[in-house]
Amino acid sequence: MIERYTLPEMKEIWSEESKYKTWLEVEIYACEAQAELGLIPPEALKEIREKAGFDIQRINEIEAVVNHDVIAFLTCVGEYVGEASKYIHLGLTSYDVVDTALSVRMKKAGEQILRRLLALRTTLLEKAKEHKYTLMMGRTHGVHAEPITFGLKMLLWAAEVDRAVTRMQKAVDTVSVGKLSGAVGTYATVDPRVEEYVCRRLGLRPARVSTQVLQRDRHAEYLATLAVIGSSLEKFAQEIRHLQRTEVLEVEEYFARGQKGSSAMPHKRNPIVAERICGLARLLRGNALAALENVALWHERDISHSSVERVIIPDSTITLDYMLFKTAEMIENLLVYPEKMAENLRRSHGLIFSQRVLLALIEAGLRREEAYALVQRNAMESWQKGRDFLDLLKADPQITDRLPAGKIERLFDYNYYLRHIDDIYKRFGL
Repeated sequence: MIERYTLPEMKEIWSEESKYKTWLEVEIYACEAQAELGLIPPEALKEIREKAGFDIQRINEIEAVVNHDVIAFLTCVGEYVGEASKYIHLGLTSYDVVDTALSVRMKKAGEQILRRLLALRTTLLEKAKEHKYTLMMGRTHGVHAEPITFGLKMLLWAAEVDRAVTRMQKAVDTVSVGKLSGAVGTYATVDPRVEEYVCRRLGLRPARVSTQVLQRDRHAEYLATLAVIGSSLEKFAQEIRHLQRTEVLEVEEYFARGQKGSSAMPHKRNPIVAERICGLARLLRGNALAALENVALWHERDISHSSVERVIIPDSTITLDYMLFKTAEMIENLLVYPEKMAENLRRSHGLIFSQRVLLALIEAGLRREEAYALVQRNAMESWQKGRDFLDLLKADPQITDRLPAGKIERLFDYNYYLRHIDDIYKRFGL
């Protein structure tokens, strides 16, 4: 059962408390590495470990004066530590701390999104098993084509979620790097072994090369991946919206007791969650574009990316986390109407069997062009006059000369379209 949505994981990852806590971890681990190299006295490291702390209100007070968040943070930490604070941030530049800590939080956020994706996959596979043989109309261009099953549609979405998992794993791996390489990435003021130590403690790996910052193609890939996943969720939601239209009504979002759909029309039951998901996907795509704009920075770094990232990275991960939860909830509670699906299968007067008739005529010896013309002529009459396609075929001597009426009737069998459903499901271990 999908639980009611709450935001503890993402809220914690992107909180101010979490940001400064991660900054402090980077600084302390850097001090530990410097101590191992003999650059910080053991007694100073002990004092730093025991006393280091921060107060967000105090950081804000200092930042209001110095107009630099990392300096404000370090000043605040120094007030806690005292004399030994002179060894904190030794040889580092601000973004040695900021970028490495950001990678830690992006990794955590990505892992949370992966958990949501796997939960959605489970929900889709359960629905796929439930409706493995539930026949419904397959549509191309929005027009009746040939029958599929609703379970097959769910399986298709599950396969897309599998690809999303692969993409997200790659994106998390891409941002799981840190850098403590100094002002322009040369390690002139900090030994590379400090970087190696800090990254190892944080579950990251050192960037092979950096400037003052980690390169923003990493962040762009991550944000683009979130946008692609969001677009898949939009695809699922848009399909539900189409299938909930009154004229179709094959599925419907769950409508809770006491819920209301319109202030003016008491009868309304609207696909509000699906519409919400479609709208939020646009935000993810917009944020991905901003991330792409951040890739090109001046020389070894400018600050144009910073203000953007403070918005788009937390917002995109939080938004997608919510979208994934709501999608899983929507699908788990989806109202599915097999009777309406069966009714819609019959709406085209049997025209959906036209390919079977075509293939049977070819098998009976007609050239494809001739067979196509015969079937299409009857199909158009059926469509325009609302007459039963099977009756028209059995009354056409050019058809019955090749196919006896009994054989034509046997072509109109829905089970024909279920012949290989099991084969597809086996690919998923179902």
